[in-house]
Amino acid sequence: MSNVYASKHPLVAHKLSRLRDKHTEPKKFREFVREITALLAYEATADLAVVPRELETPLETMVGSELKEKIGLVPILRAGLGMVEGMWELMPSAEVWHIGLYRDEHTLRPVEYYNKLPTEPTVSVCLILDPMLATGGSATATTDVLKRWGVKKIKFVGLIAAPEGVKAMQTAHPDVDIYIGAIDDRLNEHAYIVPGLGDAGDRQFGTG
Repeated sequence: MSNVYASKHPLVAHKLSRLRDKHTEPKKFREFVREITALLAYEATADLAVVPRELETPLETMVGSELKEKIGLVPILRAGLGMVEGMWELMPSAEVWHIGLYRDEHTLRPVEYYNKLPTEPTVSVCLILDPMLATGGSATATTDVLKRWGVKKIKFVGLIAAPEGVKAMQTAHPDVDIYIGAIDDRLNEHAYIVPGLGDAGDRQFGTG
C-alpha cells in the first residue's frame, strides 16, 4: 500500500483510543477529532511546494518560505465538518468547499445531495476530510467530483479506515494519497468499521 500512510505517532494512537471509547461524550469527541486531524494534517502536507519570500527579522533581512499552492478543504458532510477546525489551525487561509453525500441503506452506495463548487477550480490542492473510510464509496465519489472540477492534486485524510475502503480508493484512484490515523480489521455486515468507533457523525453531534 505504497500510497497509504497510517500514522505511527504515539499522540495519534493515544487520542484515537480515547476517541474510540464509547464513554467519550460528544464535547470531548469533537476535541479529539480536531486534535487528531491537526496531527494528520502535519503529515499530509509535508510535500507541499513552497516559494522563497524575503522578510526582515528584528536582526536582518533573510529569505524564508511561503506556501506556493492554494489549499482547499473538502469535508464530506456531515461527519467531515468536525475535521475542518483541526486543519484550519495549521492553514487558516485554506478554502473550504462542502460536498454532501449520504449512504443509501439498501445499496450502501453514496448519493450526492449537495455540491456548491464553483465552475472553475480555485485551489491547486484538495484535502478530502472524512473521519471514516469504510466502504470507500463516499471518498471515491468525492474524488470523482473533484477531478471533474479540474483539481490535479488530491489527498484523503481520515481517522480510521477499513481495508475494504482503502482497496476501493486505490482501485478507483491510485493517484490519491491516503493519510489515516489507523487501519482497522474489517467491515461488519452493516458496513461499519470494526472495531471502529461507531457512527462518527452521531457521536460528534450527539444524535446517536
